[in-house]
Amino acid sequence: MPAEFNLTRKTILGLVAAGLVASTMMTASVLVTTPVQAAMEVAVDPTKSFAPLAEHVMPSVVSVQVKFAPAKADESPRTNDLPPQLKDFFEKHPEFRDRFSDRGPNQERGGAVGSGFVVSSDGYVITNNHVVQNASEVTVTFQGDVEYDATVIGTDPKTDLALLKIKSDKSFPFVNLAEKEGKVGDWVMAVGNPFGLGGSVTAGIISARGRDIGSGPYDDFLQIDASINKGNSGGPTFNLEGDVVGVNTAIYSPSGGSVGIGFAIPASIVKDVVESLKSNGSVTRGWLGVQIQPVTDELAEGLGLAKAMGAIISDVTEDSPALKAGLKQGDTILKANGEDIDDARDLARTIAKVKPESKIDVDIIRDGKAQTIAVTIGTMPGQPAKMAGVTGADRGFDLSNLGLSAVPADDGAGMKVTSVDPKSDAAERGVKPGDIIIEIAGKEVASESDVAKALQGEKGKRVLLLLRSGDNQRFIALSRDQG
Repeated sequence: MPAEFNLTRKTILGLVAAGLVASTMMTASVLVTTPVQAAMEVAVDPTKSFAPLAEHVMPSVVSVQVKFAPAKADESPRTNDLPPQLKDFFEKHPEFRDRFSDRGPNQERGGAVGSGFVVSSDGYVITNNHVVQNASEVTVTFQGDVEYDATVIGTDPKTDLALLKIKSDKSFPFVNLAEKEGKVGDWVMAVGNPFGLGGSVTAGIISARGRDIGSGPYDDFLQIDASINKGNSGGPTFNLEGDVVGVNTAIYSPSGGSVGIGFAIPASIVKDVVESLKSNGSVTRGWLGVQIQPVTDELAEGLGLAKAMGAIISDVTEDSPALKAGLKQGDTILKANGEDIDDARDLARTIAKVKPESKIDVDIIRDGKAQTIAVTIGTMPGQPAKMAGVTGADRGFDLSNLGLSAVPADDGAGMKVTSVDPKSDAAERGVKPGDIIIEIAGKEVASESDVAKALQGEKGKRVLLLLRSGDNQRFIALSRDQG
């Protein structure tokens, strides 16, 4: 079975990987100049039938079969996650296990099945990373059970995309990525290999855009209500013109089956990723080197902003482009590389698109004043970098008016929270004993006098605190009067 997304959001418990295989995209550098399959001349009328659309696109959609290292002799295939009736079936008929595998790609044994689609006549195929990651063998199957071996050209775990190349000199029917973004309410048709049964189509609409399902920093999914099940992962979702608007990746499902909430990677994201995979075998992203969080209404009030917008820097990475350029904790980024920043995710996507070593302007608010800082963007490292942090010293301080008490931190860097009033604003925002207060109102605090100075002249209803919990730092805005 495809690997489940390990999410923390209560609203999406039960979100699981939809199956396995393919995504869609391709730039002009990937597509050949002589299409094998002409574009549809007119859009399908969904009030009559989806049959013309299905007939047009299905020759380009493939099932993806993946094999991993064989299981050891003393190991039995894992079937605990299957419904009881399927578990009994596979125990009686082990020959079917590779057609409907319950093994995740990272377990490196057995096999798995998913979906994909061809995006060029010379046989490039898009699918999901979670379908083919660590595969020892990959086979794609077209309509009519025509099979070809394929090579994994590159994968991108951050967006869950992968690019394959069919091992053949033949010309293949292919589809294109949509140039226009799909809109909420647009009709769509999903095609794939649900439960390993072979090519299937389902119809629905785009239910929402810009969904963040907690799978990574670049979440920007289309939500569709066309039925998607395990095995559909990597398959395409088409608009009525026969172009791919998204790559099916995950479903929300308490039971494991479709409940009408599926998620697809938008074609615009797929396009950029696949171009890089084809050219380099991997994806190179720009890197700023900051830990960021969204600006809530409460934080906006504490920062003196007219409305909640931008992304606030809660920490800066050591030896990062941000640190070298002079960006600091508490800076609120409102624009980067000429693009307005609506929230923290927007900043992550904007910086990721910038070519490393490029110099860009970053517009910020610092201490209530607007500034523009030039930053030379770096290359995103493969592993999380160490945060620079801050230092402090001296004695403890009293924060009872904020619902807190604290003592000097053991290492002298900030103040450690010792108790939190359970009825306070601080408790509601997740402050816990052991957390370290680094700043109040933009000023480092390490003594009662520091607190007095930090709060002097602050007349707003809320006070901004920089808080460290473990390895993470964040800003919170607390009510000044806890009663």
